[in-house]
Amino acid sequence: MSGIIGKKVGMTSLFTTDGKNIPCTVIEAGPCVVTQLRTVDQDGYSAVQLAYDEKKEKNTTKSLQGHFKKANTTPKRKLVEFKTFEDEKALGDQVTVEIFAEGDFVDVVGTSKGKGFQGVVKRHGFGGVGGQTHGQHNRLRAPGSLGASSWPSRVFKGMRMAGRMGGDRVKIQNLEILKVYPEQNLLVVSGSIPGAKGSYVIVDK
Repeated sequence: MSGIIGKKVGMTSLFTTDGKNIPCTVIEAGPCVVTQLRTVDQDGYSAVQLAYDEKKEKNTTKSLQGHFKKANTTPKRKLVEFKTFEDEKALGDQVTVEIFAEGDFVDVVGTSKGKGFQGVVKRHGFGGVGGQTHGQHNRLRAPGSLGASSWPSRVFKGMRMAGRMGGDRVKIQNLEILKVYPEQNLLVVSGSIPGAKGSYVIVDK
C-alpha cells in the first residue's frame, strides 16, 4: 500500500464534463525522502519510512541529524512509516505525486480541527431538554439525566458528556483523485479532508 506525506492547501471545486460542480481539496504532497527501511530480521516487521518538509538543522537533535545523514538528506519535520510499497525503495530515494494517477481512490489521514471544550449539543448532537415552556428557561442545551440514583450510584463509563472536542486522528476513505500536478507537487482529491489549512496529512493508495 503505497503512500505519501503532504499538507492541506485548502478547498476548491472542479467542473466535470457533464457540468457537475465537485467540491475538492488541494494537497501539496511530497517530494518525500526514504530515510529508513525496516526489515523483519532487524526490526521484526517490514516498512518504508518517509520524511517530508524541510527543518532547520539547529532545531534538530543530534541523533536525528545522524539519522538523516545516513539517507544523505537534510533534516525533515514529519516522519511516517508505510507498511508496503508497490516497488522496491532504497535509502535516499524520492517519492513524488507521480505514484498516483487521475481516477485512483485514496484514503487520507489527518488531525481534525480542535474545537476546545464543548457542550453535549455540539459535541454529541443532543437536542436539549424539552422546550422553553412551563418555567424551563435554562435547560435548552443541558445534558439531562446522567443515570439512576440508588443503583448503580455512579455514572457509567462512556457516558456522553461535555468535554474536549476535535484534535483527533481521522481517516477519510475512498476519495477520488481528480487531478495530479507533478510540477507543483499537487494532488486534487474529491470531497473534504480533516485538519486545518497547512496541517500534515497522509495519503494512502
